Amino acid sequence: MTAVDLPAVPRVLIAEADPWSRDLLKQVLLNVRCDARLDVCADGQQAATLLREKTYDLILADWELPGVDGLSLLRSVRQQRRSPALPFILLSSRNDSASVREALPLAPTAYLTHPLNMEGLTQRLQDLLLNEGENVYCEIPPLAPGMTLPAFLERRREVCDGAPLRVDVKAAVQRSLGPEGLDLQQLEDQVRIDPQITAVLIAAANSAGYHGTPVQTLHAALNKLVPGQSMNLILGLALKHNVVLGDPGLVAYAERHWQLSEDSAEYARRLARMLELDHQRCYSACILHRLGDLALLRCLEDWRQAGGALDDEAIGESLDTFGAAYGSALRTRWRLPLELRQLIAATYSLEGGVYSREALVVNLATQMARLTEHEGLQELAGSKTARLLKVGLTELTRVRKP
Repeated sequence: MTAVDLPAVPRVLIAEADPWSRDLLKQVLLNVRCDARLDVCADGQQAATLLREKTYDLILADWELPGVDGLSLLRSVRQQRRSPALPFILLSSRNDSASVREALPLAPTAYLTHPLNMEGLTQRLQDLLLNEGENVYCEIPPLAPGMTLPAFLERRREVCDGAPLRVDVKAAVQRSLGPEGLDLQQLEDQVRIDPQITAVLIAAANSAGYHGTPVQTLHAALNKLVPGQSMNLILGLALKHNVVLGDPGLVAYAERHWQLSEDSAEYARRLARMLELDHQRCYSACILHRLGDLALLRCLEDWRQAGGALDDEAIGESLDTFGAAYGSALRTRWRLPLELRQLIAATYSLEGGVYSREALVVNLATQMARLTEHEGLQELAGSKTARLLKVGLTELTRVRKP
């Protein structure tokens, strides 16, 4: 079947168990056909049910689906003897010759192994979903009549895609590629100041496809994920809507939150090293503590593009009202480890009577980051947090030095 045979708006089924791989497939496909009608599922039984209920123009399914595996889905589709054959892209972590020989008699349109080659996948989707030289453009839907900004933000809180990107991901990946492949340390150095990349990689490393000790740092996430998977997830973020803010007012707010995150993370790293604590974990908590505010700014960009009015007062009020709730919703929905979430919470306040030393470090570091250039450290050195850590003005001055 060629693109000419497709209806004006194709219907596509994506069946993939891992949530982050599933989201990546969705973004790559929508980047090719933003108008596609998508059904997305996490197990083979649901996919089989959907195949009985609906007619699809393309299927992407992972072989290792729970319930009914992807190869069984392909076999079922081919038994229907549809003409021309329904395009079916089979994905798998199996790259051995025996697996390939098992799949080939069922004539998959493509057999792609993880980690995916995103350029190759994009090209195949373009060949299947677009006529030669064709481009599909999708207009941003206008706001519903009577929609207010608070109501809009409340609706988006549980479904927002996270923060805008601070780092140019394509450039970061390119600089991290060497003769022997992806240099993980170089990649970490390139992207560690970006809260969105950090959160996504930590969440992906803790997803159902990976087991063991919960991952709480970017360093651990990069070393747990397959290098190609890390690269795909990072590059996939650039395909999402509004990952680069266009409104100057929103950009100004984002810059302040990014800088506050980076400064507090760097102070936390130095303090933790000085006190012989887990500096990477402290760095992660601080770099992520403004994730909700940044995610809110990205949703305000959506509001603006949909025709909503936006000024500095509305931005400030929205951050005050929804910023913390957006952060909490994201950390819960992305299933960041509870220990990391608790450490992030400590950047804002210390509750209860017993605090870990890491919690004291991140709390003190964020207080330091909020000081203006002309504010001294004397009062902070006398604070309860500093006293509990047993650090004084001399130590804080050392930490604050460039």
